[in-house]
Amino acid sequence: MITERTIDNFNAGPAILPLDVLKKVQKDLLNYDNTGISILETSHRSQEFNKILINTKKTLQTLLKIPSNYEILFMQGGASSQFSAIPLNLCNNFEKDTCDVLITGSWSEKASKEISKYIDV
Repeated sequence: MITERTIDNFNAGPAILPLDVLKKVQKDLLNYDNTGISILETSHRSQEFNKILINTKKTLQTLLKIPSNYEILFMQGGASSQFSAIPLNLCNNFEKDTCDVLITGSWSEKASKEISKYIDV
């Protein structure tokens, strides 16, 4: 059981979490919400998961003041997924659009390669 924090974390991410949060996560790893199973073992089709999803959406709506006519989507992938999601959302139907991409390093290079699949760069 975690009892204290003795290490400073100056990483770019993920950020350091409060000890109380880590203790709650630690408890739920073994027995989520007194269900007798770990949160890691909870089926995405279960009532428990559905409660988590609904609760998370409500919390986000309140915290971020998201209007009720907006839908909250939980999608897999990280920042790299946006390399294709953004041009796909900005493309004019299936016509080949054009855009400029400023290459400043490895991430923008990766983005440019992905963008060029959908738009003339």
